[in-house]
Amino acid sequence: MPKNRSSSSISPISARIQSRTLDLSGRHHDEIVQLAKESRFNCLSETHLDLTVDGLKLKAKGKVRDVYEGGDHLVLVTTDRQSAFDRILASIPFKGQVLNETSLWWFNKTEHITPNAVVCAPDKNVTIARKCSVFPVEFVVRGFVTGSTDTSLWTVYNKGARRYCGNELPEGMVKNQKLPTNILTPTTKSEDHDVPVSPDDIFELGLMSRDEYAEVSNKALDLFAYGQQVALENGLLLVDTKYEFGKDVDGTIMVIDEVHTPDSSRYWVADSYEERFNTRREPENVDKEFLRLWFKEHCNPYEDKVLPDAPEELVCELAWRYIFLYETITNSKFETPSIEEPIHDRISRNISQALSNL
Repeated sequence: MPKNRSSSSISPISARIQSRTLDLSGRHHDEIVQLAKESRFNCLSETHLDLTVDGLKLKAKGKVRDVYEGGDHLVLVTTDRQSAFDRILASIPFKGQVLNETSLWWFNKTEHITPNAVVCAPDKNVTIARKCSVFPVEFVVRGFVTGSTDTSLWTVYNKGARRYCGNELPEGMVKNQKLPTNILTPTTKSEDHDVPVSPDDIFELGLMSRDEYAEVSNKALDLFAYGQQVALENGLLLVDTKYEFGKDVDGTIMVIDEVHTPDSSRYWVADSYEERFNTRREPENVDKEFLRLWFKEHCNPYEDKVLPDAPEELVCELAWRYIFLYETITNSKFETPSIEEPIHDRISRNISQALSNL
């Protein structure tokens, strides 16, 4: 059984020394917000590529990604759909491109830890991958006690839980506090909502063998520790994330889907964390948490059948934050797509050409 990795090497105290200062309103904030407003009509909210690309069959429609089969490969299309509370909240301009390109960057950077399923990326929103047998478990790794959802670590801890997914949690912790060590909190994959499970639950349900779980757990913890290191070097704290893994036809275990994106991960600004924590203020977040909080303040996102529309300024601010995170992590400028060609036409053309060359 894998051991939880210590997170002491990325203490927020050292972050004040090691990481650069970030300004969420800096650089080209206003330019991106304006571009987001102009691009809202060209968001990728739905795909029907089985009707526009010969040979493609829709395999699965997720909250954010639509997966198609194309011969021996899978075509993963990352849309601009924004999900939280196990439902779709809005469409965010450029979001799909950010997620796809962020994952590709991390896949490339983490090949020394684990192989991945990527074959090529023919479009800003598309990755073509090898087919894998996917483990029905999501590997959530956490470095802090935080969150606002019903299944977040802070919520369950605040209700009195001191053992969670096989982890013993110390007494006396407060919201947004750093855990003594990074921990794994796996969940089963479900259409409606994810269910937290312990390693013993996974074995009893026959979801994975002990050897498979040990290998995947070690990979997940190593990926997270590396992600924390890279994030900290760029002024960010990688707070928590989730990974999915699968086996290819040769039995090789590899990471799939996405790595360290603003959808699968929670990021905080490192430089301001300690001062905000000590004064019991929420950390500066660079993810969708502020959108979650807005919906929780204006409705019951778990039970209300109809949700209010997210304000345009909130949608465009989130578009900026996605781009801000991409540029901060990769140290490269985000290339916004042209709005002259409809996004569906562009994607269909690029996928058709790529599949013909495989």
